[in-house]
Amino acid sequence: MPCRASYSRPPTRTGRTCPRCARPLIHVGSAFAAPPRRDRAAWRVLSVLLQTGIGFRTDCCSCGPGHRPRTLREVGERTAHARRTGGPLARPLVRAELP
Repeated sequence: MPCRASYSRPPTRTGRTCPRCARPLIHVGSAFAAPPRRDRAAWRVLSVLLQTGIGFRTDCCSCGPGHRPRTLREVGERTAHARRTGGPLARPLVRAELP
């Protein structure tokens, strides 16, 4: 089980490991705000996003990463939409609203 820890580290060095569980750290982007460790549902949403290849990177200093689902219900709705349309899951996950 993941330790659900977050660290602010520069992405320049590779091969960094978590001091809590010794697993490799994942760089998700500078616009990432970690949910509280006790919020398991939020960490499950985060896990879906990262497994889909969606990060929290910004293109410029004033823009955020765009829309990201915050609840498991929202992830479920967007997963169902992707299955209905036959498209990749990443597209509906980053859209602010579904068509």
